[in-house]
Amino acid sequence: MSSRHSILSGIRNNSSSTDLNWSFVQVKGTLEDEFSDADLISCVEFNSTGQLLACGDKGGRIVIFQGNEGKKTTEYDLYSTFQSHEAEFDYLKSLEIEEKINKICWLDESKTAANHFMLTTNDKTIKLWKLSEKDKRIDDSFSNINRNFIGGCDTTEYPEFDHTELRVPKMMATEPTIRSNLRRIFSNAHSFHINSVSINSDQETFISSDELRINLWNLDITNESFVIVDIKPSNMADLSEVISAAEFHPQHCNIFAYSTSKGSIKLCDMREAALCDHYSKIFRDTINGSDNSNFFHELITVISDLKFTNSGRYMITRDYMTVNVWDLNMERNPIETYEVHEYLRGRLGTLYENEYIFDKFEFSLII
Repeated sequence: MSSRHSILSGIRNNSSSTDLNWSFVQVKGTLEDEFSDADLISCVEFNSTGQLLACGDKGGRIVIFQGNEGKKTTEYDLYSTFQSHEAEFDYLKSLEIEEKINKICWLDESKTAANHFMLTTNDKTIKLWKLSEKDKRIDDSFSNINRNFIGGCDTTEYPEFDHTELRVPKMMATEPTIRSNLRRIFSNAHSFHINSVSINSDQETFISSDELRINLWNLDITNESFVIVDIKPSNMADLSEVISAAEFHPQHCNIFAYSTSKGSIKLCDMREAALCDHYSKIFRDTINGSDNSNFFHELITVISDLKFTNSGRYMITRDYMTVNVWDLNMERNPIETYEVHEYLRGRLGTLYENEYIFDKFEFSLII
């Protein structure tokens, strides 16, 4: 398989031993391939079955890979690719809007028949896409018809036609073609950059969040949304934290969670109030999140991604240095912590000088 059409094989390499060799890959291909800044991967997301992996890049493109069914392999074949977003310019604010894909969210496969639906977003605009498979049929062969009576006409009356040579084309289906159709555009609802998009379990509504607000949308209504979280203070000088990620609960359509730049996760219930200013639960790491003596502490504890497991019992969060697993019944401290790149802890000063410490890392979950 071509290396350009394999993203996971460039990340995980199988060997005769049980150890896994990992390498850092930012583009869809190998390091030997030529690439530009637009080819850098900006987000990834598996669908609910884990068979499809969607990758968004800085050029506004969506590239989807499909796993080899029935084979225990890490290779994914190219499934589809399309241009999701284009660069725009906001003339009212004199602001250039990049085409970079910030988030991808798949809709539930079990409720969308044979089609695939996904939400994609850049800094300002959310789009709903439909991916449909259509069989590509070709003329494979011809079958002979040797009959004297065809279509109600006696061929013996027309000797000039040799009925033994009559052939009907036989159509054969080959690999299906994938068509991407833009179904909805949701825009003009965020003053700041969109950092999260999450579909509700009812598959009818979704939330989108920026640094100060979380909006609730209906998939069928594009011209209005409802603000369900607003942390913008009357005086911006009093702003102490911003929203970094938001996610719906996979089973309860009234529950969602959002994380903040201070490393906390707040669980909210929409049944309590239309505006969820007061959270139901707050999750904090009181062990690793209290080292305020470190100058870089606030920067590396910003939660950049948040997801629930399919069971809804656990949450998984990602900050600059770690991945944490939380039990919804335990608000103090995660039950598991995985160090991602601990070797960088002694080089935070260099990362800060080069502004790499402000990079936000995400993850994709199959559980």
